[in-house]
Amino acid sequence: MRDRRPVDILSVDEAGVPHLQASPGPGDWFALAGVAMTQEAAGRYIAGADRLKLDFFGRTDVTLHEPLMRRRIGHFSFGGRPDRQQEFDASLDALIASCEFTAFAVGIRKRVVHEELGGGSSDPYLPAGIYSVAIQLLFEHYVDFLAHDPREPIGRVIWEAQGPREDAEHQRDFVDTLLSGTRRTSESAFRRFLEPGLSFVPKSGSHPTELSDMLARDVFEWIRDDCASEPAGWPIFGARFYRRGDGVSGEFGLTVFPDTDIKDRVAAQRARY
Repeated sequence: MRDRRPVDILSVDEAGVPHLQASPGPGDWFALAGVAMTQEAAGRYIAGADRLKLDFFGRTDVTLHEPLMRRRIGHFSFGGRPDRQQEFDASLDALIASCEFTAFAVGIRKRVVHEELGGGSSDPYLPAGIYSVAIQLLFEHYVDFLAHDPREPIGRVIWEAQGPREDAEHQRDFVDTLLSGTRRTSESAFRRFLEPGLSFVPKSGSHPTELSDMLARDVFEWIRDDCASEPAGWPIFGARFYRRGDGVSGEFGLTVFPDTDIKDRVAAQRARY
C-alpha cells in the first residue's frame, strides 16, 4: 500500500529562463535541480539553516538564494566585511556537507537545442518546451533512484513557487509525465514511485529548496562555460549526484542536453566522483 511506504522528498528549483532569447547571451542556458532527502533529513536541514541564519542575520526568515550569495548582494554583503563573508561561506559549506541528500540536475543548452535539433521538434520523443524536456530528464533519474532503494519509498515533489500560471504549467508537465512516460521510463514506473501531484512552497525562510537553488546555479554556470570549469559548490555537490553502477555506463544524476560536442567533459565529471 502506498500509505505504508516511507516518503522521500525531492525539492526542485531552477536557474535561468526556459525560453530561448533572440540574441545569443546569458539566456542560452537553463538548469533544473532536485535534492532528494528523507523527511527526517529535511527536518535536520531546516533546523540547521535556522541556526545559521540566527547566527549571521539574527532572524530565520532570510532565504539562502543564488546568485545573491556569490555576488554579495543584500543580506549577503555583510556591510562589506570580507571576514564576516568568509565566516558565512565556511558555515554554509559545513551545513551543506552535514546534510544527507542525493542530487539530481539537468542542464539545457538552449541555443544548441535550437540550432541542432530545431528546438526539439525534430525528435518525436521530446516534449515541445525546454522546461518540459528538463522535467522529463530529471525525473527519469529520480525514479530510477527510488526504484533501486530497498525501502521502496514514494517520492513527494516540492517545487519553489513562481506564480499561478508557472506553477500550473509545471503541474501539467509533471502529470503528463506520469500519464505518458518517457522514452526511457514507463508511465507505470512514474506512477508507482511518485505521488500524483506537485506541492509548491514560496521563497521564504528555511527549506531544502535552498539547496536545489544553489545546485541549479552551479549547474547553470557549469554549462554556460561548456562544462570546462568547476562551479563553486562542486566540491560538496559533485559527490552527491545519484549514481548507480560504474561511472562510465551506469546511471548518473547529472544530465547535459545536448552534449554531443562536449561528451568528454561530461564523462569526466561522471568518472571524477
